[in-house]
Amino acid sequence: MKALILKDTYVIWRQMKYFLVLILLFSALPSGFNNAFAVIYTSMLPYTALAYDERSKWDQMAAMMPYSSRDIVLCKYVFGWLCIGGAAVLSGLLQAALSLVIDRAFLPGTLAMSVLGALCILAISLPLMFRMGVEKGRLGMFLVIFLVCGGAGAIASIADDMSNGTPFAFQGPVLAILLFAAVVLNAISVPLSMRFYAKRQG
Repeated sequence: MKALILKDTYVIWRQMKYFLVLILLFSALPSGFNNAFAVIYTSMLPYTALAYDERSKWDQMAAMMPYSSRDIVLCKYVFGWLCIGGAAVLSGLLQAALSLVIDRAFLPGTLAMSVLGALCILAISLPLMFRMGVEKGRLGMFLVIFLVCGGAGAIASIADDMSNGTPFAFQGPVLAILLFAAVVLNAISVPLSMRFYAKRQG
């Protein structure tokens, strides 16, 4: 598993370097949409890794190695979870540091919503990619982009209301719902992706 995650990291390292810069830039901007987008967009990184795998015929090579379908599928989820967690840590640290230097509120609740939203998007998108493949799954990719932008916009709206002093009494319930959705969707998504991948290989 560790070797597969390292493989994905090395394969898309060039894109990840640029993405690290974007995370810092978006997190530094005084905009709820940019702050949320910096974290939510990381849910698309496993799609990039899958695209490289498909283009290089990695599945054929993996069949000759001691990796099960479970390992290959699960590593994409773990890779996505790590990317989302890493982006959240970087974004949170920068936003917290800026809040100490300039007059700017740091809203951990908004960051938590971004993380949970990204986990939900990851759980929805990966089964589509494993079922149809990257090339055939372009319609699914448009859905992912819509979810990313829509999720960032919704969270940004909440963040702007809170930063303007408008009370947001439903923050707790929204976080609870997002947490429940993230757990349930990922619990369903992982075995579903394994099933789709095994069918494609068979």
